[in-house]
Amino acid sequence: MDHEVKKSEAEWREELGPERYAVLRGAATERAWTGELLDESRSGIYTCGACNAELFKSGTKFDSGCGWPSFYESVRPEAVELIEDRTLGTVRTEVRCANCGSHLGHVFDDGFGTPTGDRYCMNSIALNFKPVE
Repeated sequence: MDHEVKKSEAEWREELGPERYAVLRGAATERAWTGELLDESRSGIYTCGACNAELFKSGTKFDSGCGWPSFYESVRPEAVELIEDRTLGTVRTEVRCANCGSHLGHVFDDGFGTPTGDRYCMNSIALNFKPVE
């Protein structure tokens, strides 16, 4: 996919710092239960930690018990790109920011009790939060 935001990996590395770079550009996963946004409960918008594109509304966040911030849908379908991920010996669906291509997490179809049945399991470090007053 052709992304609106284009930077060299050296530019991303310098801008993001080592921890964010590892997740957003290297598809690493932060440890469960450690992310700053896991327990965030204010109204607002979650944006990409690399380019600040809007990704999720606070009203779609729910406690899935998985240890990472979970949402049942993105702010709009075209805000994220979904890619088949066959790493770790299983088939999953990776979620990337459609604006810059950064790795955010994975989406699973086990969001029971949500309007969509989906659980967008996102790395807290891959997101920023903008409160709405």
